[in-house]
Amino acid sequence: MRVLVTGASGLLGINFCLQVSQKHDVVGIVHSHSLSNVPFQVLRIDLAYEELARDLVSMVKPNLVVNCAAMAYLDQCERQPQVAKIINADLPAWLAEECAHNKTQFLHISTDAVFDGRKKSGYTEKDSPNPLSVYARTKLEGERAVRKANPNALIVRVNFYGFSISGERGLAEFFLYNLLAGKQVNGFTDVHFCPLYVHDLSPILMEMVSKGLKGLYHVVSPEELSKYDFGVKIAHIFGLDRSLITPVSVKESDLIAPRALNLILNINKLQSDLDKALPKQEQGLSYFYDHYQKGYATNLKKYIG
Repeated sequence: MRVLVTGASGLLGINFCLQVSQKHDVVGIVHSHSLSNVPFQVLRIDLAYEELARDLVSMVKPNLVVNCAAMAYLDQCERQPQVAKIINADLPAWLAEECAHNKTQFLHISTDAVFDGRKKSGYTEKDSPNPLSVYARTKLEGERAVRKANPNALIVRVNFYGFSISGERGLAEFFLYNLLAGKQVNGFTDVHFCPLYVHDLSPILMEMVSKGLKGLYHVVSPEELSKYDFGVKIAHIFGLDRSLITPVSVKESDLIAPRALNLILNINKLQSDLDKALPKQEQGLSYFYDHYQKGYATNLKKYIG
């Protein structure tokens, strides 16, 4: 299978490409962050230009397009809402339409942030979103545009963690590297989520594609926890000092974009359709720890372009 992946230098993009390229022909698209020495083809293209984005599918001729490209820093989206709209809403629509025209499978990566967090239990795919930030609003616009342009598209709402090329692309790396350095950090006690290790997420996504699933799915861990407790679990499994993590409310932070407190997603639909349980927190964090011990995080840096 020939797989085209946008956002190939991001946390999900690079890990997904490295895993999938072991069995498939992968073409990764990058823009501001280049890659080198990776075991897959890389093209540097600015997908903010509609013509370049639309030409991509007919040029590469993939069997599957996976859209990992996103403007994902919430506060940056607040400062640059027009740019966020192009990358998070317009680009997915362009790609979805071209995939429909070329009869190419399309997988779009969305986010748990589309909800306002007021529900007391996990959100299902049938719950109505109510985005609080520019990031969340543009991601929801992207979902709706994809669905309209390509009814056969697969749209997944995710929350993931793992190692990135920069070492600065997620909450797990934030906790790990600060704790390793003996630095004091804050952990939000009132924000609950269901993060899934990226190396568990990637094969699940490919399994969904192979089964021909389409429409909207939540793809996260079945186990929720607070962001503070997530940090504590990382400290525990790595044998680090958990007292360096200060429990605080997100309301005490200096973050610009509003954050939902409840990011818990219900995954019953996915587990039923795959007929399997998804990994819980201990399993994912053990995998994360093993990768670190084997030098995976260090090896990623050799791919910096």
